[in-house]
Amino acid sequence: MNAVIIAVLVMVGLSLARVSVVFALVVGALVGGLVGGLSVEQTLGAFNDGVGGGAKVALAYATLGAFAVAISRSGLPDLLARRLISLLGQEATANQQAVVKYLMLGSVLLVAISSQNLIPVHIAFIPILIPPLLKVMNQLRLDRRAVACTLTFGLTAPYMLLPVGFGAIFLNDILLANINQAGEALGLEVTRGMLPLAMGVPVGGMALGLLVAVFISYRRPRDYDNAEVATTNVPHHEPETHEPHTLGLAMSVLAIMAALGIQLWTGSMILGGLVGFALLSVGGIFKWREADDLFTSGMRMMALIGFIMISASGFASVMNATGHIETLVHSSVEVIGDNRGLAALLMLLVGLFITLGIGSSFSTIPIIAAIFVPLAVQFGFSPLATVVLVGTAAALGDAGSPASDSTLGPTSGLNVDRQHDHIWDSVVPTFLHYNIPLIGFGWLGAMVL
Repeated sequence: MNAVIIAVLVMVGLSLARVSVVFALVVGALVGGLVGGLSVEQTLGAFNDGVGGGAKVALAYATLGAFAVAISRSGLPDLLARRLISLLGQEATANQQAVVKYLMLGSVLLVAISSQNLIPVHIAFIPILIPPLLKVMNQLRLDRRAVACTLTFGLTAPYMLLPVGFGAIFLNDILLANINQAGEALGLEVTRGMLPLAMGVPVGGMALGLLVAVFISYRRPRDYDNAEVATTNVPHHEPETHEPHTLGLAMSVLAIMAALGIQLWTGSMILGGLVGFALLSVGGIFKWREADDLFTSGMRMMALIGFIMISASGFASVMNATGHIETLVHSSVEVIGDNRGLAALLMLLVGLFITLGIGSSFSTIPIIAAIFVPLAVQFGFSPLATVVLVGTAAALGDAGSPASDSTLGPTSGLNVDRQHDHIWDSVVPTFLHYNIPLIGFGWLGAMVL
């Protein structure tokens, strides 16, 4: 058996059994390394070498958590929640509630899309925007799995289709560059104009999955307790409702603009979050002696996600060290024979397994492009079909991986009151509604383009 397949199966199986995702990643990496012929020392060495790759992301999550807690003290989240509740009205009819529910989902979708292309802040908006809306979602009896699917679509589909913001990095700097590099000696050349056309097919499958999730799968009401949101809990202090005031609102807006602006200017979520936190402190939103407690509270809120990202980097490092990623692809060739349809399907499934373990489509493309492009040329796929195969194979698993920020981000906002399970409420719904359509539409695109 291939080490990558076994490692991913162990990791996913333990996660579905509600074992800690961090523990599942470590055990999966250890099993995969041993199956791949590495010793325990070599496996642990490869894992330790890889964990540093996730440290920057983990620190960014922790800083954003602290910034979100500080924002909550300004009264802005309470004001937002109250305004939305007042707009809804206590005596709203079922039809009016349905309208508000879908308007909320549409607004969340637009913000998520903007975070990838228009204002490329990625997941930085989630800890700020989503927790204050939970009270309204509870009143609407909105199934948070629908919100998770909406957020994940907005975090993944735009960069796969639109060549601006993170899409410019994914499509032009990574996908285009790696396909052309791998196809240079084979006479294959892909132009920028081909990318949106080719990737529009699998993204269409994701759009269909989003519609099914919102209007069919999670359309029915779901009840949640009106628990105190974790972001407002400061250690050693009683939970309190923060009355909005002019200074607090002004400093909140200034801090958010500064945090986003600095992130765009420097490319660092860490620096942006720190500056935003400091501005709120200087503006008197919280007492100076509370700063340490507030920062610690925010870091605690994001601690699990940070450790998952660190563990995922170690997992990916072990998979690369085994050399079984290439073995997995070449073994599939022996099964394929001359069947182009089967070749396309197996290439997509191999990409799914690789990305599920690594948790990032951006990191997966350099691995699979060097192997998949020669295979695509060998089986006679066109340049457009090759883009579909490589791009879809890389994106597969990003939406449904326990270690992907496309699922970790939504969980970070929806689970602040401990009523949204990462695996069963974020990972499984997004896997079912996005990865299955991606395989189907990716296969169709590869066969017809």
